[in-house]
Amino acid sequence: MTGPDRQELERAAPLLEALADPTRRALLRAVAERGPVTATSLAQDLPISRQAVAKQLAQLESAGLVRSERAGRETRFDARPGALRDLAGWLLATSEAWDRRLDRLAARAQRVAER
Repeated sequence: MTGPDRQELERAAPLLEALADPTRRALLRAVAERGPVTATSLAQDLPISRQAVAKQLAQLESAGLVRSERAGRETRFDARPGALRDLAGWLLATSEAWDRRLDRLAARAQRVAER
């Protein structure tokens, strides 16, 4: 893989890694649905500690999926939907590229079978 494809994959990797964990996916969904929210309020609905929630949110923030804003003693987290749109675009482009490759392979297999 070369050129833009490699660069796009490098940008997608942290997002895919962050989304690979079911706890982080659940947190991202909660943040997206509830708007600016603290780790403390998220932890109330989960079977993990506030510290564990904060650690998972830090990983989501590092991947660009959430952003944090300090408000006094609290840190509020909000979702960044643009990151998912970019990832969805990359996934769609990759899927389309593989569909074209598989169509060419099927056509070649058909030609070989007809011989």
